[in-house]
Amino acid sequence: MTDSATPDSAKPKPTPDKAGSGKEASGESSTPAPQAPPSEAATKAAPKAKPPALEDKPFAAYIPQDFLPALVKECEAYGGSAPELSFEEGPMPVVGVPCWMVKGELPQGRRFWLCFTSPELEAAKMVALAEAGAQPSLLESFLIDEKKMTLSLLVSRLVQRLNGQKWLGPN
Repeated sequence: MTDSATPDSAKPKPTPDKAGSGKEASGESSTPAPQAPPSEAATKAAPKAKPPALEDKPFAAYIPQDFLPALVKECEAYGGSAPELSFEEGPMPVVGVPCWMVKGELPQGRRFWLCFTSPELEAAKMVALAEAGAQPSLLESFLIDEKKMTLSLLVSRLVQRLNGQKWLGPN
């Protein structure tokens, strides 16, 4: 039988010579193939992890800790007084369906509600408005076409809606 007919598993494994020259008995090199140097990206320190977005916070923490203070600041920037704000779960104005809501009262007794149908920032939202001494009679859908909800978007659009009523600052 010839060497070419012997299966690879039956062939004897080459062994390095005693001189340690790196040559095997068969005359082939035993040194491993050269490896490419590590890439520049691999040698640099791993980039710092981005801190989670504010919007990734739990809803019950995000609204009172981030949204309410930002809303007050933006209302004051329009030249108006800071609204009195609260965040609670209760019946939605007009329809009475349970929801999470931000309730606000501006000077002269004007009130507004920003309602979330579920405790998530991405939930369907409604706005209700009421003049002093009146009950809200209309719910308006709010930010229905937005794919990603951010703090600045939520604050700016609510303030824009309140300013549209001429409830903020000198109009």
